[in-house]
Amino acid sequence: MKVLIIDEMHESIIPLLEEINLEVDYRPSIQRSEIISIVEHYNGLIVRSKTLIDSELLRYANNLKFVARAGAGVDNVEVNELRKRNIQLINAPEGNRDALAEHAMGMLLSLLNRINIADQEVRRGTWDREGNRGVELMGKTVGLLGFGNMGEAFAKRLSSFSCKVLAYDAEKTNFSNEFIEEVSIAELKKRSQILSLHIPMNEENKGIINEEFLSGFKKLDYIVNTSRGEVLILKDLLKLLQQKKMKGAALDVLENEKINSYTEDELFVFQELTNLKQVLFTPHIAGWSFESYEKINIVLSKKIKLLVEKIDYL
Repeated sequence: MKVLIIDEMHESIIPLLEEINLEVDYRPSIQRSEIISIVEHYNGLIVRSKTLIDSELLRYANNLKFVARAGAGVDNVEVNELRKRNIQLINAPEGNRDALAEHAMGMLLSLLNRINIADQEVRRGTWDREGNRGVELMGKTVGLLGFGNMGEAFAKRLSSFSCKVLAYDAEKTNFSNEFIEEVSIAELKKRSQILSLHIPMNEENKGIINEEFLSGFKKLDYIVNTSRGEVLILKDLLKLLQQKKMKGAALDVLENEKINSYTEDELFVFQELTNLKQVLFTPHIAGWSFESYEKINIVLSKKIKLLVEKIDYL
């Protein structure tokens, strides 16, 4: 079987795939037009975020057996188009769940303890202890919206702080364990002091976290988003923060991450958020550690191996 890799990946990917007798064509600088012109010659396609895997591209993929996404999210893949063509979809949330959980913990602790703010003040010569008094995470009730690989990994870290961790997942039930209590969405809104988002980006979830949704929480102070930016409407978040109905936000992702292409309205909201000290930003790097870069390859290669063996058996 021949596999085309169209994005930059950790160097381990080629030997891992060759170990399972795949012919690997590693072309991280390839452009979309060229992918379309040659995809018919491949049985597997490995992608990160370079291009949308849609009907236009798949129309030419007559021999494709699988698409492997080097990461957790599959919002750049038209899943229904793959199903129509009986092409298997593989992703690797197990590869970066630990990195994401650690990053989410780091953002949350920094937010509660004003670490980012205090650091900048000290650098400017301001030594303000009282103004940077922190809030303890210990014992807080943290609500998780979504409980997949990422949510579960985050819940384990939170348990070490004696947090009460609640979770609602629209697609899963009966997942309560020693780290987590499964609850209804109503219960999540009633009890959560901190909300962490772990839901995929799809048509149902786009913009779901808006003013109405967040206003339904009885005692919500902080929100953490390490999932996808499009699920959280930033102008609504800004309004609640400015009205002091919420105390802070940690954002690893944005609705539009191409900051240089913002409309006037997008730029206004973004600048207003950046002016708020209680908002912490990182550039979509939760889950993007040196270790996860290689772990993703290991997870993908194992899943591809199982798929290839199944295809050979059939």
